[in-house]
Amino acid sequence: MSRFELLSGPSDSPSPSEADSGDSLPRLTSQPQISEAEALDAYSQVVIRAAETVGPAVVNIDVHHRTRSGQKGSRSGEPRPSGSGSGFVFTPDGFILTNDHVVHRAEKIEVTFADGRRMKAELVGSDPETDLAVVRVASNDLTPARFGDSKIVRPGQLVIAIGNPYGFQFTVTAGVVSALGRSLRARSGRLIDNVIQTDAALNPGNSGGPLVSSRGEVIGVNTAMLLPAQGLCFAIASSTAEFVAGRLIHDGRVRRGYLGIAGQNVPMPRHLIRFHNLLADSGILVVSVEENSPAERAGVREGDVLVEFDGEKLTGIDDLHRLLTETRVDRPLPMALVRRAEKLILEIVPADSR
Repeated sequence: MSRFELLSGPSDSPSPSEADSGDSLPRLTSQPQISEAEALDAYSQVVIRAAETVGPAVVNIDVHHRTRSGQKGSRSGEPRPSGSGSGFVFTPDGFILTNDHVVHRAEKIEVTFADGRRMKAELVGSDPETDLAVVRVASNDLTPARFGDSKIVRPGQLVIAIGNPYGFQFTVTAGVVSALGRSLRARSGRLIDNVIQTDAALNPGNSGGPLVSSRGEVIGVNTAMLLPAQGLCFAIASSTAEFVAGRLIHDGRVRRGYLGIAGQNVPMPRHLIRFHNLLADSGILVVSVEENSPAERAGVREGDVLVEFDGEKLTGIDDLHRLLTETRVDRPLPMALVRRAEKLILEIVPADSR
């Protein structure tokens, strides 16, 4: 008899007739215990498989900027190494995804693969609002990483970050998804939504590298860490990255709406909220209106408080940024605002944010 069987006393033993009947209970057995060493080894195997799957697609990106006049050790205007980061191949014909801040204003871009090959790359397009960029190398036989579905990612899920921190190529760290739905402020001032928070260690040079699931699928693009904190690292979700990468390959940029106003978030007086049945208790105070802009043509004035746009409430500037998508460019849309104590509905046509 196995030592894992649940043994019963003599008085509880079923008779032969009971054992043969369909009403008798099945014999209970306990599950074999897995040792800590075996569990650790299984964890290691998952990380190893994921890293080996994505590894050939991960690259180191070196960028060169023009030197300033009078800078020591080089002639004025000569490109010289000034930064590095990570990226990963996502098509066999040489398209590589990375962070915008890695290749921002680069005069020359060089890519080094895991097998040691080094190639020049050209910038295809960049999107500072999501901190994503696409570069391309002249090759048609590359092994791409496969995107996963970031929408099914859950807190606590195992993730692996691969990159080149401090110039050490192909470094692997592992952790878990700490939280979902975070927001980060891009250099442009817009919020990057749908950001994944993880405790998989990131360091300078990891930017642009893939955040990978246990199945070896890219579920995020590593973008930032909070330096004073321990284990607070962030990645742009793959659902955002796929959309932006497609737009950058097709158009070289992502189209967004532009109104031509400067504003600040302000609370709304309670009596105006009740009187006008406003959807939120705050809005956007228009500080200035650009000349010949969509806002000026629509009749927006300094001092107006924007409270709704295309039927959606505006609690602040970030709400307006989220709504100014390419689908709203060149379309007449309703905008509600409060001017003094009066609520007005104006028609505004967002322009392309070139």
